[in-house]
Amino acid sequence: MSKETSSSRALVIVLHEIYGVNDHINFFSEILINGGFDVHIPNLIHRDSFSYDHEDIAYQYFMNEIGFEKSLREVEEIIKTNKAEYDQIFIIGFSIGATIAWMCSEYDINGVIGYYGSRIRNRKEIEPRCPTLLFFANRERSFNVMDLEMDLKKKKNTLIKIIEAEHGFMNPFYRTYDSKEFKNCVEISIEFLKQMQIDKGNPVKKVSLVREYI
Repeated sequence: MSKETSSSRALVIVLHEIYGVNDHINFFSEILINGGFDVHIPNLIHRDSFSYDHEDIAYQYFMNEIGFEKSLREVEEIIKTNKAEYDQIFIIGFSIGATIAWMCSEYDINGVIGYYGSRIRNRKEIEPRCPTLLFFANRERSFNVMDLEMDLKKKKNTLIKIIEAEHGFMNPFYRTYDSKEFKNCVEISIEFLKQMQIDKGNPVKKVSLVREYI
């Protein structure tokens, strides 16, 4: 695992895709660091990252050797360890990392952002306790994004944004990368985090502010 520190009192835990901690995760984390946040990047697969050519192997490895529940417990420990040091803790995840971030939204943290967490569809019973912003690609192959949006948009503290793109559009090193949507989503995400810092004692107000921005 790695952790970059500054003078920030806000920590962002960045959760990777099935591939592990790779060029994409490091690239995105640098954006957050430049935005004034401390960043913690846990290696949830506990090995070197998989190449994008080994997508099926990476998926099977995560599902069979790691799994969501084990990763969730690991992230929970990271939250507990850093609670005393930081005023605010946020979680940002991509793909399986987004699903884990969604699962963490019931914990005592300050905000969650998830990019194309397709397995969220299997955990629709979760009720976020913190402001939660979810981005989904409208061209998902394995499920109907609009149906999932209808279910999730009814929840408190939850904002949904559907992007005209494919799964993986936030990854500059992957074939489905969309530079325009990447820039737009980064801007929205940074604004979301900054809004949380404006009034950390009133989640309802924060969600309203972010909704206006989106």
